[in-house]
Parts: sequence; structure tokens; C-alpha cells
Amino acid sequence: MLDKIDRKILTLLQQNSTTPVAEIGKKVGLSTTPCWRRIQKMEEDGVIKRRVAILDPAKVNAGVTVFVSVRTNQHHEKWLKDFAAVVEAHDEVVEFYRMSGDVDYVLRVVVPDIAHYDRFYQKLIAEMSMSDVSSSFAMEQIKYTTALPLQFIVDKDD
Repeated sequence: MLDKIDRKILTLLQQNSTTPVAEIGKKVGLSTTPCWRRIQKMEEDGVIKRRVAILDPAKVNAGVTVFVSVRTNQHHEKWLKDFAAVVEAHDEVVEFYRMSGDVDYVLRVVVPDIAHYDRFYQKLIAEMSMSDVSSSFAMEQIKYTTALPLQFIVDKDD
């Protein structure tokens, strides 16, 4: 269970995980040591999974985002494990979801251009048997965040 101070700490870390603990402590009303202990506890509990740098896709030549919808008639554990292994081997795939509804899986793929995507697509369909694969190219990114909404946390003080 997390409290209001934990929620404030998480908000600050989601904005900038390199913020010094002393500064976070000041902003949430704690001294450095108790603030650090809370952060360590949230890391140990798996609330904070890891801290990463968020890169600008255009500056690392990965500015084209493609959403790939996959349908399959293979709905058994072995196929999914094999498919997951194939997907995991492709660095271009940055997100991978099993879906409900008409589409079985969705991949978010980032590449420099359509030619690179086509090479990725050709490899993917050669490595796995799928019923249907369709691609949608993002024309413009309207909103992007890695910050999770924290208003759903059940507060241990409530």
C-alpha cells in the first residue's frame, strides 16, 4: 500500500528520474534519508520497475512508428511462446500486446523509414505463420507519455 507521500514521490520520478533525492524530499516534505528509504522500498516491492532514459526517436533515426495488427488461427501456448520469442528477437518492436476483439496481437514498431519496415515485415512473416498481418503508419504523434496515472492508487491512509 502506498500513501500520499509515495504518490508525490512517484509523480516526481515519472517526470524526471534523475532528480536528486534531497530535492524530491524537499518537495514532498521529507528529509533525504526517509525519502531514499521510501524509494528503495518501492523499488524492492516492484512499484518502481526500473529507471530509464527516454530518447528522441528522430535523433536516433527511429522516427517512423508502425502499429502492426496480427491475426492467427493458432490459439495455443506453443504458438504464442514461439511468436513471443520471434518478436523479442526484433529490436524494432518496442511494445507487444495480446488483444481482445478482432485482432489477436498488436505490435508497436519503430524504424527509420518504410524500406526498413518492409524488411522487418518480410522477416516477421517468414519466421511465423499468421492468418493476417496489417500495418498502420502513425502520421503524427499527438500525445506520448511514459507516466502512469496515479489517481487509481488505493491510499493506505484512506
